[in-house]
Amino acid sequence: MNHQLDRLLAAYCSPTLAGIKPASLASCDRTQYPDLPQRLRAYQDAFDRRGIRFEILCACRGRFLLLVYHQGQLERRLSDARVQRVLVKFGYPPGAPLEALLDGLRRRIAAQPSFPHEIGLFLGYPIEDVIGFIRYEGRGCKLCGYWKVYGDAEAASRLFDRLSRVCHAVKTRIEQGETLLEVFAAA
Repeated sequence: MNHQLDRLLAAYCSPTLAGIKPASLASCDRTQYPDLPQRLRAYQDAFDRRGIRFEILCACRGRFLLLVYHQGQLERRLSDARVQRVLVKFGYPPGAPLEALLDGLRRRIAAQPSFPHEIGLFLGYPIEDVIGFIRYEGRGCKLCGYWKVYGDAEAASRLFDRLSRVCHAVKTRIEQGETLLEVFAAA
């Protein structure tokens, strides 16, 4: 494993690696990680038994957009009837398996000039917050943290605190010389 990549994943993906969120995104500079697809094989092998997947959603000119997700959690999340109704509105096939939904997300990322906001559903954001963000175009939220909150601000605040604590704890251990595999080996 690579210490620099471990730091990046600790900063952005710890909540998913810890099982708190179904998925996380990390933007990886291609000049720093030109061989990211090859490096991810080692992470995939190490985390496979925990159901964690590492997939590049987009390989743009300057960056890789990496999705780290817990397969079982993400499948459950995206099969929720309310989530399905929202995804169908954006052209995703109803009842599609996870891989088809991820393919649809990849296509939408590649085809749109702006980021597809339904990605929040993949990342585990509350449905009302994703819908609110889309409806109000990012304005008028109750709280802004890991995402913009339009629903239950108190619950989101507690979750933001928990996500921050997990990221801080994992980053601290990585800075002390542990690898991501060592941090999450006992989990």
